[in-house]
Amino acid sequence: MNNIYQKIFENNKRWVASKNEQDPDFFKKLTYGQKPPILWIGCSDSRVPANEITGTEPGEIFVHRNIANMVVHTDMNMLSVLDYAVNILEVSHVIVCGHYGCGGVLAALDNKQVGIIDNWLRHIKDVYRLHKSEIDAIQDPELKSRRMIEINVQEQVFDLSKTSIVQNAWGANRELHLHGIVYDVANGVLKDLQLNISNNQHLDNVYQLDIDHI
Repeated sequence: MNNIYQKIFENNKRWVASKNEQDPDFFKKLTYGQKPPILWIGCSDSRVPANEITGTEPGEIFVHRNIANMVVHTDMNMLSVLDYAVNILEVSHVIVCGHYGCGGVLAALDNKQVGIIDNWLRHIKDVYRLHKSEIDAIQDPELKSRRMIEINVQEQVFDLSKTSIVQNAWGANRELHLHGIVYDVANGVLKDLQLNISNNQHLDNVYQLDIDHI
């Protein structure tokens, strides 16, 4: 059997033993259910594990990951996770976390075909189109990619705020805060983009849903 596959089970045994040593009731308490305060929408990149980089334990963050941490309004997987997190788990914070060096964002800035993922990356190309003048004005390739990654996170947070799920929560006076952050793979540090949204007042009127007529 492949050693990499077998290593998963060996590591699991050590992890279980460590958790039981720290707290004999650790796993028993997890069986009571989950009530995490945070929904994390991150990238599928294997270098960006939500719990590990935030120092949180199982049960503290509800996680959804996809290529380039996108919020696509036709993605029923993401919408289902968002609906469950907001309306069932009643999270109070939703975080979109991007990361510098994101392959999805970098691929979207190129014209090379990658495969079926090209259809997904098109949404990132739309972000570039909206901010083309700012991005093209940056001459340094590294700085350009970093800024594009930050802007992509920003737009995904805005797209979150446009969903009926989030707007209905705000309309019901629920406490729900949206945030955008970026992880630096090179040093392990999270950067707060100071993008914190708690209502729909920042949106153009056309995006503000009238929930009284639902």
